Amino acid sequence: MNLSKTELAAVMDATRRLTRARTTDSMITFDRQTIDSAGAFLIGELERLDQTLHAPLASVTWSRDIDLREDVSIADETSSFTNSSFAAAGGPSPTGKSWIGKDANSIQGLALDIGKTASPLTLWGMELGWTIPELESAQKLGRPVDQQKYAGMQLKHNMDIDEQVYIGDATLGLYGLVNSPKVTNSSNAQTGNWATATPQQMLDDVNELINSTWAASGYAICPSKLLLPPIQYSKLVGTLVSSAGNISVLEFLRQNSLANSVNGRPLDIQPLKWLYQRGASNANRMMVYTQDQQRVRFPLVPLQRTPLEYRSIYQMTTYFGRLGAVEFVYPETLGYRDGI
Repeated sequence: MNLSKTELAAVMDATRRLTRARTTDSMITFDRQTIDSAGAFLIGELERLDQTLHAPLASVTWSRDIDLREDVSIADETSSFTNSSFAAAGGPSPTGKSWIGKDANSIQGLALDIGKTASPLTLWGMELGWTIPELESAQKLGRPVDQQKYAGMQLKHNMDIDEQVYIGDATLGLYGLVNSPKVTNSSNAQTGNWATATPQQMLDDVNELINSTWAASGYAICPSKLLLPPIQYSKLVGTLVSSAGNISVLEFLRQNSLANSVNGRPLDIQPLKWLYQRGASNANRMMVYTQDQQRVRFPLVPLQRTPLEYRSIYQMTTYFGRLGAVEFVYPETLGYRDGI
């Protein structure tokens, strides 16, 4: 039988792989994926294996930047809150103060309007399972598979919360802290392009955003926190105010921002990866807000689990909880600026 070069190469490759799968001592062999899943490796006599669990590189910051609404439970399917509006007419002047006379018999009342805002509490869950032989083998190796799977599940849960808090979920049509259409105070930075901007121009950009947000709240709440993309944050840390200066631009902004003068404490400036290319036309965005449960918060139901279930030689348990959507109680207390 004549074979083409392509067919001959395929047969030789299959023969090579088949030969490697056999042993001369009648022992069973496993592929790499099967061995790695149990954590069993060949270790040489002069090899020192580090038993520390090295999980994938990941960073979450949601607990740093938002307060939780913890009154929700696993039974709830929706979280909601109300905003009240008041209307009060004056006395002699409808727009004036509510003066009355000693013999007044017709006194103005107060009008009240209550609006409700609701958002879904979506069920989150993940099943962990292993076989008893797999568990025993892993424990003998000093790398319990149940603990490692639990650590992986916690990492996944935190990463999902992180994304939900900052940018929401496109599938569910939800928005987060840095991209919500409810925040109408959004435009380009006054100067922008911080790669070439002077420290004073950076300060002017920050103060303009703070002042604009302060004014949008009727000068009731002055923002106290500024989030920046990592690139711009690094720029502030690595740049001195002047060649003769002894402080970074970051410290200069903290001490000289409008927020420091109004609130009586330095502006809290933090880096945030989710702001990278988050603005219009993929521009980098910065945002200011007041981290307060009464202004903005995130409903979260902590994880619970089912009892351990035994099925044949398998052991399984399911962890579940609920993730809400960021609640902008007062969206006027937040502001975005792009193009920095």
